[in-house]
Amino acid sequence: MHPRQLLLQVFQAALDAVNGRERVRAFLKTQPPAPPVYLVALGKAACPMALGALDALRAGIRDALVVTKRGYAERLPWPVLEAAHPVPDASSLEAGKRLLEFVAAVPRAAPVLVLLSGGASALVEQLPPGAGLETLRRMNQWLLASGRDIAAMNRVRKRLSLIKGGRLAQPLAPRPVTCLAISDVPEDDPRFIGSGPLVPDETAAQEPVDDAPEDVRAALRNASALPRADDPCFARVRFEIIARLADAKHAAAGAARAHGLQARLHAEFLTGDAPAAGAHTALAVLDSPPGVLHVWGGETTISLPARPGRGGRNQTLALSAARALCGRENVLLLAAGTDGSDGPTADAGALVDGATIERGEAEYGSAQAALARADAGSFLEASGDLIRTGPTGTNVMDLVLGLRY
Repeated sequence: MHPRQLLLQVFQAALDAVNGRERVRAFLKTQPPAPPVYLVALGKAACPMALGALDALRAGIRDALVVTKRGYAERLPWPVLEAAHPVPDASSLEAGKRLLEFVAAVPRAAPVLVLLSGGASALVEQLPPGAGLETLRRMNQWLLASGRDIAAMNRVRKRLSLIKGGRLAQPLAPRPVTCLAISDVPEDDPRFIGSGPLVPDETAAQEPVDDAPEDVRAALRNASALPRADDPCFARVRFEIIARLADAKHAAAGAARAHGLQARLHAEFLTGDAPAAGAHTALAVLDSPPGVLHVWGGETTISLPARPGRGGRNQTLALSAARALCGRENVLLLAAGTDGSDGPTADAGALVDGATIERGEAEYGSAQAALARADAGSFLEASGDLIRTGPTGTNVMDLVLGLRY
């Protein structure tokens, strides 16, 4: 098998290990809620997770509402709403309205199963009085360009919401609620998965917003406080994480060993500047002996210029790594989002080698200029190194795989 194909197979094995349908089905087969159950599924993996619940509970589900990213919908027996990501739009507000209407119609003694995955922060929203869609969009565009990590962004998002930061628990109370979540945040902190609609966060007000647009600052100043940890609305909420980055990393290492490679599982969480992370991971691959597959996971950040080009943090990381690998033979590095998307693109990431820069510069021009313009995707399309998986059924942040062979 060609090493490039092998690396793609290892990546797929990691995705299979955290598949939303399989993880939900396995959990509910052993711990099913008493029927009839009302189901809410939110996020990029909402449809596969809802299918897992259907596999396990069948007619035990009385009714359901599913909200996912545009292009990620699947055929289900219940309404599936598609909304905008990563920047919310009117469809996100409509989804939030439908969600609160659905919750209000659930009998007050009925159990509710919430299936939560990354992306829900943008996909489902309702705003407090005085805040409008344009302010919401500016807030999200500012956050995405600010270089903040996902936890910091979610601290801000949940302050301007009637759903995030534990506020969804308020209309759900006193119903018993079980939330099964796929974690796409560092340390698997429930407060930051989908901006924590069912868990309290008394730290949210601590995130500085001095660099925010003026209308965003004003809206945040006027927003009401989030529910406290001792609020009775949380008394009957059970929160379980059923898939996480560590599961995907271990599966990748296992797949590598099954192919006769040694596996080095890096405990460090990849974070911070994507170009710096690309150079760091590439050098580690170059310093290792042949036959070792390196596995990293995390979520880096990029600071965007006023007019960014095409790409996301994984494509940026991969192009930076390609510069460090330039001219070297028998080296590969894959960086991709486990949800199948990377920033506002349909590409999951890229798989680069020692000839990526030569190929790309022959068709596109300077790799350094592409990085400066936040246009790594255009360069990597020219070099033939983009990865496109389509929706993967999961979302546990990003994987980086490096191989010297």
